[in-house]
Amino acid sequence: MLFQIKSYIKFLWHSKNEHAVHSPFVFNLLIKCFYDKKFKSEYAVLKKYRNNFLQNNNTIEVTDFGSGSRVFKSNTRQISQIAKIAGISTKRTQLLLRIVHYFQPKTMLEIGTSLGLATSALALGSTKAKIITLEGCPETAKQAQLQLKEFGFNNIESAVAEFNSYFKNHQPSTINYQLIYFDGNHSKKATLDYFEFLLPTITNETVWIFDDIHWSAEMEEAWEIIKNHPKVTVSIDTFRWGLVFFRYEQPKQHFIIRT
Repeated sequence: MLFQIKSYIKFLWHSKNEHAVHSPFVFNLLIKCFYDKKFKSEYAVLKKYRNNFLQNNNTIEVTDFGSGSRVFKSNTRQISQIAKIAGISTKRTQLLLRIVHYFQPKTMLEIGTSLGLATSALALGSTKAKIITLEGCPETAKQAQLQLKEFGFNNIESAVAEFNSYFKNHQPSTINYQLIYFDGNHSKKATLDYFEFLLPTITNETVWIFDDIHWSAEMEEAWEIIKNHPKVTVSIDTFRWGLVFFRYEQPKQHFIIRT
């Protein structure tokens, strides 16, 4: 926790808003997407999706393949608490929806479904897109699958598998994910492994979003390697998220942005 506090203070010191951005691509993204304050009807759906889980006091046995939880002491967890503590926040769910709506990707990959809070935002942001979402824990995936189906999200393919195993059986040579949301394993090695494995899928329109880039010292190290990779041209640090773009025509730039 102390590490994150120090990182956040550093972030605030260096962060800017749209007035300090001289890239037309990033400026438009901030004005038309990040800082869009207009109410969206989809927000009500996202709220209902979240509230359904917040009111669910049943417990499930969680299988954790990632770097563990700093909050939960047991793998037997109440669904409402998973949604409250471990799930993506309301603010970031709405931002994710706006990002997807802004770029309108036709194909998306989510690494780490959990209860599907972020998945619902992906589906609502681009209703005609094909979405593949990966979850290693069978019980958590089951809860997400049931509710996603209940809400009528029919453009989602849910895969229950340990991520490395899934990727071994799904080589990227014939895949073109226009947006990838990385939220599955907050360790340096896993993050960089997924990054390198999926690099062959990038195009000029690709958007990648990495969750919890300041979660730990090693996640910050992974983020530094990713943003400095020669194929990454634009990177945006929003503290909780790191966004990267691979726009060939764009000069290499890094932005630290308050949202």
